[in-house]
Amino acid sequence: MSPALIAALAGLGFGLSLIVAIGAQNAFVLRQGLRKEHVFTVVAICAVSDAALILLGILGLGALIAGLPVLLLLIQLAGGIFLVAYGVLAARRAIKPSKLTADPSGPPLKWGVAVATALALTYLNPHVYLDTVLLLGSVAGTYGADRWWFGLGAAIGSMLWFSSLGFGARLLRPVFAKAIAWRILDAFIALVMFAIGLSLLWSFAQQAFAL
Repeated sequence: MSPALIAALAGLGFGLSLIVAIGAQNAFVLRQGLRKEHVFTVVAICAVSDAALILLGILGLGALIAGLPVLLLLIQLAGGIFLVAYGVLAARRAIKPSKLTADPSGPPLKWGVAVATALALTYLNPHVYLDTVLLLGSVAGTYGADRWWFGLGAAIGSMLWFSSLGFGARLLRPVFAKAIAWRILDAFIALVMFAIGLSLLWSFAQQAFAL
């Protein structure tokens, strides 16, 4: 398997791990999908916004990391610890799962209101900058020249998730209304976070001992 493909698959799994969570943005996309209102617009805003933020993270942090090898080591250490801790939290959620619900009732939303709501839920959420710009951009930087493949994988993961949630809402609603579905997803998230986090710590240890 080529390094580019490995990076893309890692980005896909990592991106899905960050985005697949119970939150206001996902609930809104699910709600619009259930109502069949402005679904394409809402899905496009969420997916394109994620791709743009991922690109911003890779461009800014990637350039900074490339010029400072010591910073790369620190990011590998901090990122590895953070991701392992994130994995522990996901594992705890898998033990005590919640569920995603969305009430499809209420008056129809105008197109402009749906757009404004999707934008607000995306860009006014501070976690989106931590996840996509800082965290994902930092992890992508550890893949060197293949960081763009990592980012592409993460962007594809975002597109797949929002498309499935919006256009497959009627099929997914009974699934995500069950705690067992989130238990399985959080278990997957924990495994991905542990895998990437431990790989970063292993890479840090190898390079640190080589100095």
